[in-house]
Amino acid sequence: MASRSLSRLALAASGILLTSLIGGTATAQAADTPVFWRVPATAAQAQALTEAGFDVEEGDDAVSVNVVGGRAVAAKLRALGYRPSFFDTVYKALPAETNKLAADTYYGGYRTVTAHENHLSQVASAHPDLATKYTIGQSWKKTKGQGGHDIQAICLTKKQTGDCTLSTTSKKPKFLLMGQIHARELSTGELAWRWIDYLADGYATDATAKSILDTTEVWVVPIANPDGVDIVASGGNSPKLQRKNANNSRGSCTGTSIGVDLNRNSTFKWGGDSNSACSETYQGVSAGSEPEVQALEKLARAIFPDQRGTGNNDPAPSTATGTMITLHSYGNDIIIPWGFTQATSPNDAQYRKYGAKMAASNGYLVGTNEETVGYDTTGTTDDFTYGELGVASVTFEVGSSSGTCGGFLPRYTCVDSTFWPKNKGAFVTAAKAAAAPYQQ
Repeated sequence: MASRSLSRLALAASGILLTSLIGGTATAQAADTPVFWRVPATAAQAQALTEAGFDVEEGDDAVSVNVVGGRAVAAKLRALGYRPSFFDTVYKALPAETNKLAADTYYGGYRTVTAHENHLSQVASAHPDLATKYTIGQSWKKTKGQGGHDIQAICLTKKQTGDCTLSTTSKKPKFLLMGQIHARELSTGELAWRWIDYLADGYATDATAKSILDTTEVWVVPIANPDGVDIVASGGNSPKLQRKNANNSRGSCTGTSIGVDLNRNSTFKWGGDSNSACSETYQGVSAGSEPEVQALEKLARAIFPDQRGTGNNDPAPSTATGTMITLHSYGNDIIIPWGFTQATSPNDAQYRKYGAKMAASNGYLVGTNEETVGYDTTGTTDDFTYGELGVASVTFEVGSSSGTCGGFLPRYTCVDSTFWPKNKGAFVTAAKAAAAPYQQ
């Protein structure tokens, strides 16, 4: 493996075509095939590169970042005085049987938006005593009459009167899980799928699943950015690296640089990220400007009571209920508030105890943005649900930065071999904590 990595590094550095395994055979990739370039950079330099339009991602150490792109991107970095070196492939080797997969899958087995929509309908139909499907809003393209999708959620619980009714006063505490708000972070939607099936199919035979659904409302939004996922899936076995939604109304952006970063558009502490329309962290024209964000915030306000004061230093009380996980990749992190500032939240000690219990299952690093990814973020979903409502909210960064099961596009088999086994227990912990997350 070491010799192969060195060989790839030499090829990338000399400008020769990269090679990957697709369908079990070696094929030369186009010169502009995106890879991860390791770039030594300070936090200020990383921010400057982001503002300049580079796709800057978390590195695997404290003194470098990963920049996504082909040879042309590496050349631009060198022209600016940076020293990029090949770090890892973006696309992973696909199994030989890829062409035999179902029509509603891509890149080795990942499911399309339509497959997820059909799945929610099937679960609700098969388990009427446990599952209720909701349409919580529309994607940007659907609001413009350009196709698009409804944004869908499912509520799972052993139904009693008043359960799963979009009420902040219902008896059971709530746990909300959301996936693929960043469309290219493929494993996150699949983890949401497996969590739904574990609870719905396991209720009759699994004591833990039964205990959760007897006492808790579990809400899941498996695909928070359906237009973006459509773009990703349109690449088939070479998924397009669309992160943002499909809003192409700003700037002269092309390809996967269109859109608004939905995890920078929430209404809580919006306004500290990029104003450059083509940037991967473009925050939009105003707080909550995007219909996908409006749908997610409306859902959160409909199911969680407001339990926290308005000041940055007002803690959620120990009696507060509700938990939320927003799934992202990559980094093997559990990120706790705040994101918008390097100051810790007023519930920091409780968050670290709660995070440690989830980390007991997945082994992830628990910490703030500064302690994990190394940069601040404004207008994020977890800052919103905690900051506005007092819900114990965290971000999971699923997977490592490199290797077959690393990056945005891990091999599909990694979901069942690695990501689900690691995170099932963490999800269970979050669901069980919903009644009293700050008393863990």
